[in-house]
Amino acid sequence: MYTRIALSIAALAVPAVLAGAPAQADSRPPGTPGSTVTLPLTGIEQEPDAAAPSVGRTEVLTAERATPAYSLLGVTWADPGAGERVAVHVRTRTGGVWSPWHELHAGGHGTGDAEGGGRGGTEPFWAGRSNGVQVRVGVLTGAPPKDLRAELVDPGDSILDRMPARPTLPDLTDGRTVKGHADKPAIVARSDWGADESLRDAKFKYTNTVRAAFVHHTADGNDFPCSDSAKVLRSIYRYHVKTNGWADVGYNFLVDKCGTIFEGRAGGTDKPVLGAHTLGFNTDSTGVAAMGTYTTTAPPAPMLISISRVLAWKLGLHDRDPKGKVTLTSSDSGSRYPKGSTHSFDVISGHRDAFNTECPGQALYDQLPAIRTDVALRVG
Repeated sequence: MYTRIALSIAALAVPAVLAGAPAQADSRPPGTPGSTVTLPLTGIEQEPDAAAPSVGRTEVLTAERATPAYSLLGVTWADPGAGERVAVHVRTRTGGVWSPWHELHAGGHGTGDAEGGGRGGTEPFWAGRSNGVQVRVGVLTGAPPKDLRAELVDPGDSILDRMPARPTLPDLTDGRTVKGHADKPAIVARSDWGADESLRDAKFKYTNTVRAAFVHHTADGNDFPCSDSAKVLRSIYRYHVKTNGWADVGYNFLVDKCGTIFEGRAGGTDKPVLGAHTLGFNTDSTGVAAMGTYTTTAPPAPMLISISRVLAWKLGLHDRDPKGKVTLTSSDSGSRYPKGSTHSFDVISGHRDAFNTECPGQALYDQLPAIRTDVALRVG
C-alpha cells in the first residue's frame, strides 16, 4: 500500500522574517565566504494516503519550510547503497514563488578518495538564490533511508563575480599543432573561480598516468547564465567537500555551456591528479564534467568543442588513442564491475559505462562518438 510519511525539518535558528519573505538580491560585500546548512529530516507522523495509487512504495514528505538563503541543495542519507531504491524530488522558494518539483538523481561517484563506505546522496541541484525548501523521497522498496538530511549550500560571494571582464574563450577552430599534440586550451584556474583552498585536503594525490577519460554532467540544472558558472562551481566544490566528505571537488575539469573550461580538483591540470568522479575507476583516469543536466537537453556546441579540446590536450600528454580501448581494474564492487575484475572501456567513456547511472545524460552520451572523432583529429 502506498503510504505517506510526513516529515518535519528539525528546528533551526531561522529568522522569523524568512517565513514569507521573497529571496532578496545579494547585497553582501565581495569576498563573503560560502556556507552549508544541514537540515535533518525527522518523522512526526505516519498515515495511509487513500488517494495514492497502490504501487508498493512509501513516500517521505516534508512540509514547506523557510530556510536561510542558499543557492544549491542536495539530499543525503546514512546508507550509501540506498540510492538505487529511492526517488528524490525537491521544490524551492525563489523570489517568493515555489518552483515545480525537481527530480534529484542519486550520485554515483563513490565516496571520494577512500572509495566505499560513507554517506549516500543525490547530485547537487542549482536552485538560484532561494529561502525555502520542500523535500519528497519516494522509497521503492524497504524502509526509508536512515538519517535523511537536506544540505543547503550558499556559494558565498567573490570579487571575481563582479568583475566586468570574464575569461575569454579561445578560438575554437584552433586545436592542433604540427607535432600532433593538441595545444593546451585556456583553463580558468581555481584562484580565478574563487575556490576557498582552506576547504580541501592540503595534500594532493596522484595516479601513475591517465589511461582513460570519463565524461559526466553535474546534473545541477540548466537554469543559470554563464556569468554564474563560478558560483555554481563553488557550490559544487563545497557540496563535494562539506557534504560528501571528499578531499576536493570530484571532477578534474568542468565545462560550462559557453565553453569555458574550469580547473577542478587541485594538484595541477597537467598532472595525473586522482579525482573522485567514477566509483571504482578513478585510478589512472581523468573526469570532465559538463555543467548542467543533459538527459534530454542537447549540450551546446561551445561546450562540446571545449570538452574535445581539453580531452585532446589531456590524453595527448599521455599518448592515448582517443578512439581506442583500455582495460581498467575495478577498485570497488559498488561500480558496475566487482572489485578486482577487469573491463574494457573506450578511452573516452561516459560515467554510465562504469556505474549504474544515467550520467552524463542521454543527450550528451549520444555525442561521445563525435567527441572521440573530434579529439582524434585534434591530436592528429
